Amino acid sequence: MPSALPLADPAPADGTLPRTVADGAARRAFGVYVHVPFCAVRCGYCDFNTYTATELGGGGDQAAYAGHALTEIALARRVLDAAAVPSRPASTVFFGGGTPTLLPVADLAALLAGVRDTFGLAAGAEVTVEANPDSVDPHSLAQLAAAGVTRVSFGMQSAVPHVLATLDRTHDPLRIPAVVEAARAAGLSVSLDLIYGTPGESLRDWETSVRAALACAPDHVSAYALVVEEGTRLAVQVRRGELPAPDDDDLADKYDLADELFAAAGLRWYEVSNWAREPAQACRHNLGYWRGDDWWGVGPGAHSHVGGVRWWNVRHPSAYAQRLTAGLSPAAGRETLGAAEREEERVLLGVRLADGLPVDDVPLDGRPTRVASLVADGLVDGRAALAGRLVLTRPGRLLADAVVRRLLP
Repeated sequence: MPSALPLADPAPADGTLPRTVADGAARRAFGVYVHVPFCAVRCGYCDFNTYTATELGGGGDQAAYAGHALTEIALARRVLDAAAVPSRPASTVFFGGGTPTLLPVADLAALLAGVRDTFGLAAGAEVTVEANPDSVDPHSLAQLAAAGVTRVSFGMQSAVPHVLATLDRTHDPLRIPAVVEAARAAGLSVSLDLIYGTPGESLRDWETSVRAALACAPDHVSAYALVVEEGTRLAVQVRRGELPAPDDDDLADKYDLADELFAAAGLRWYEVSNWAREPAQACRHNLGYWRGDDWWGVGPGAHSHVGGVRWWNVRHPSAYAQRLTAGLSPAAGRETLGAAEREEERVLLGVRLADGLPVDDVPLDGRPTRVASLVADGLVDGRAALAGRLVLTRPGRLLADAVVRRLLP
């Protein structure tokens, strides 16, 4: 089952936010994330807040989900207005999951219309829907585009059947080119998600997957190292010795190979695990997270952030529905970030971007020594550092978390 919620302060029953969240809001972008917590099958490696029909046990009816999410969208408007947050159109909308495309297209269209009617959509807004390759067809993709979706992100993960089987993925890898072509025919920008480091995946297997993805000429690719999360079936298999744990050296080799192949195909990294063909094709919604912008997360377990206040919703769809039906906020807990915590987050997230982190954002205490040592170790680009920005080298990207630890006092 999904992992537990973070420990923090209880959230007010009505979702009220402090007026401080309005400070500087006009300078921050605003995005909306809609979490669709339904999956046909639970993948063994996944600890996301998702549920199959069996796990729902009759609670949190999938057919009623869109109505409850629309209620939260209306609540969001009231809460932000009460906190005197200036009205901003959504510059990005992201439907994630779970498998958003398990919902009828009409429900997704209604949710997007709800965001548009409640907040407005900025000119050229990016609207992304995540999809499993076997949950869409040319007709549904055309319907999504007609509803205002601009971008689809397919969970490809691998092109190698035995790797997909270990991950409990059920789609046919040969279907990927067809759905990419159908999405492109509908006028949608296309992203492919890959996972490397699955137990039993050889370097040749990984190269096969990368080349298969590139053969589809995607606009964007995400490649994530497999993490064995506690509470998942994969974690149990590793603990029992049925499957080997991911190996750090193997993961590094696979990252290096992917980066080389992506670059040769015209895809440039803009975040440690993300590559885009053009700067405009980077995922603007995720960039909002990394840059500390504001977003409202709709749905069970969804996280939100506005002006240094972060909160998260109750996890189970039935509890989520009950709270909203009773006229209450679905927020389960929240935390207010202090100045030191926000400074830490700027370093933690900003250093992952190809634009780099301003050297001035590194805490002053010991700054020259820390930066110089990272340059000397080949983890940070020396020329960029002299120009005032910390930009990770490829070895630095592999050790991004260690770089952050060395930058912070």
